[in-house]
Amino acid sequence: MFRNFKMISNVIFGRGCFKQTDEILAAKRETKKSWVVFVTDDVFKGKELEKRIPLHDNDMLLWVNVDDEPKTVYVDKLTEKVRNFSDNLPSGVIGIGGGSTMDLAKSISLMLTNPGSSALYQGWDLIKNPAVFHAAVPTLSGTGSEVSRTAVLTGPDKKLGLNSDYTVFDQVILDPDLIKNVPAEQHFYTGMDCYIHCIESLSGTYINQFSRSYGEKALELCRDVFLNDDFNKKDKDDKDDKDDKLMMASFFGGMSIAYSQVGACHALSYGLSYILGTHHGIGCCIVFDALDEFYPEGVKEFKEMMKKADIQLPKNLVKNISKDQMETMISVALGLEPLWENCLGPDWKKIMTREKAESIFIKI
Repeated sequence: MFRNFKMISNVIFGRGCFKQTDEILAAKRETKKSWVVFVTDDVFKGKELEKRIPLHDNDMLLWVNVDDEPKTVYVDKLTEKVRNFSDNLPSGVIGIGGGSTMDLAKSISLMLTNPGSSALYQGWDLIKNPAVFHAAVPTLSGTGSEVSRTAVLTGPDKKLGLNSDYTVFDQVILDPDLIKNVPAEQHFYTGMDCYIHCIESLSGTYINQFSRSYGEKALELCRDVFLNDDFNKKDKDDKDDKDDKLMMASFFGGMSIAYSQVGACHALSYGLSYILGTHHGIGCCIVFDALDEFYPEGVKEFKEMMKKADIQLPKNLVKNISKDQMETMISVALGLEPLWENCLGPDWKKIMTREKAESIFIKI
């Protein structure tokens, strides 16, 4: 059976298109009681972007903190805040920020219409009711969260997404101006998340022409951004062009895994993050750097990109963890069965044993 997956209904792209947000949301404000909640990364508090958010009198500006990876308990707390803000549900949930903020916005929109804790829905197609209308305004590029069907959360027992067609955003606003001031290291780590998406998708057993078409274009754009010319070039036109390309690479990279899957790097990085709280972008980079056995050409190119960007990854991250923590890390990673099957095929368990997984973690 072929999967009939959900795609984003509306996408707007272009420098300055964020100013059209109010116009876009107008159709959702059907009555005087209609309101929307802007789920916004608190790094923008007091900054210029805050003043540009098109708040109406009865709207909610919900500041969120993503210093730590999103957790189910945090999603539940935020959802309760939104519920208590008004007697009626919001007409829209708008996520403004990077991948973690967008994952929070997706999660809140789902949990407003589905009972219980978000931890109950960590897995594939467990969401039963459609979400509230939700839109993404990415201020970082690379994660693909703006287009993916998952909202990645760390729960009490695992790190696993709310994977559902209902998770997909209804509207995405892609304004490259919003990523122009991203710090260099963060720009690299989120960009590499996109690059690794492409490598895992294109080399996976789930690959098909649909995924290949998006993945190859995303990979080409990543190479233009991180390999061609001087990565740190300050020329404004060159920087603008690279921001445009990275924003589209993120979008296409997310699309490439919509009909395929990621692989070993993402599975192992989930385990790493669950125990150490490592942020997703840098976590993927740390793990991918040790996976030349599985992605030899991709890792070789990645190392070249690191050199151009003058990136030094932290080392020996797991040397002080306990045996129990290592076992949990391995269990979380190996619990992501579709990722391993995409990477190694249906007999992946014969290859990626617990001992093999531990040997990789020890390398990082």
